[in-house]
Amino acid sequence: MDIGKTGKILLADIGGTNARFALSTSGQTGPIDYVKVADFPTVHEAIVDVLARRSDGEQPRRAVLAVAGPVTNNRCVMTNSPWVIDGNELQPSLGLDIVHVLNDFEVVAWSLPALQPADLVPLGGGDGLAGEPLLVVGPGTGFGVSCLVDRHGSRLAVVTEAGHATLPAENEREERLIACMRKRLGHVSIERGALSGSGLQSLYEAIAEVDGAQVPHRDAAAITKAALEGSCPVSHATLEMFCAILGSVAGNLAVTFGARGGVYIAGGIVPRFRAFLAASAFRARFEAKGRFQDYLRDIPTRLVVKPDASFLGLTMFAEHNPG
Repeated sequence: MDIGKTGKILLADIGGTNARFALSTSGQTGPIDYVKVADFPTVHEAIVDVLARRSDGEQPRRAVLAVAGPVTNNRCVMTNSPWVIDGNELQPSLGLDIVHVLNDFEVVAWSLPALQPADLVPLGGGDGLAGEPLLVVGPGTGFGVSCLVDRHGSRLAVVTEAGHATLPAENEREERLIACMRKRLGHVSIERGALSGSGLQSLYEAIAEVDGAQVPHRDAAAITKAALEGSCPVSHATLEMFCAILGSVAGNLAVTFGARGGVYIAGGIVPRFRAFLAASAFRARFEAKGRFQDYLRDIPTRLVVKPDASFLGLTMFAEHNPG
């Protein structure tokens, strides 16, 4: 394929089931092309197909690809699909000047400075300090954590595996629930014990067991629905505790990273119950850090509700990394 020397950049957000592609020119992102991963044996063939339909004869010079998985040496072996995303192989095979492969949550961190008030729901705190680290946490299929650090004109998104750290207990009830989950899970991580789809289900089952309640099997979506409807006290208690634990964990990570620029909540779960979260113990637990309560009180917390924040992050990364 003859990739011309143009200013176009190929952007992609690649998950296990679906991939989204778009072309960006001068910071303006064009229409997003949705592709089912199962329709193409490799990411190379998917990209060739998208470019054949979308490039209008002007091929991109660069690509920035967000992938739902760990990235090592510009390469990701997808967990839930047969695709292997290897930037060093795609670059010559597509005739591109450079291909960047980034973890999807790293890309969300890159989007944070460009988010507008309409993209966010405020959840308390002050205005944040300009130039200080911005932290994003995201309960979804897993629990993603990334921190954007800006120093001396250079910007870096720190990718973490904080979701696999041990779930902390803030009171005796949480200690009992974690002890209950430990019998089944062994190590109870933040992700598996609470702050993910499977974690919400684990928390629901533990509350039912500790309280001696008989409840039907429910997945995360059904637990959330029953909680918001008020049809199941255990589901309601589960969602309340999820929000409280999210506040505690977000506060822990804020002091860990010194995220005085702000803490953002992303991921696929929380936007479904934004009013419930705002009325919950989330913010009180976020600030409840003893002598450091004043430090936390000034840090803003915001819920990200922009559907395509990843493409904003991909564009921001491309602008700051032209080579």
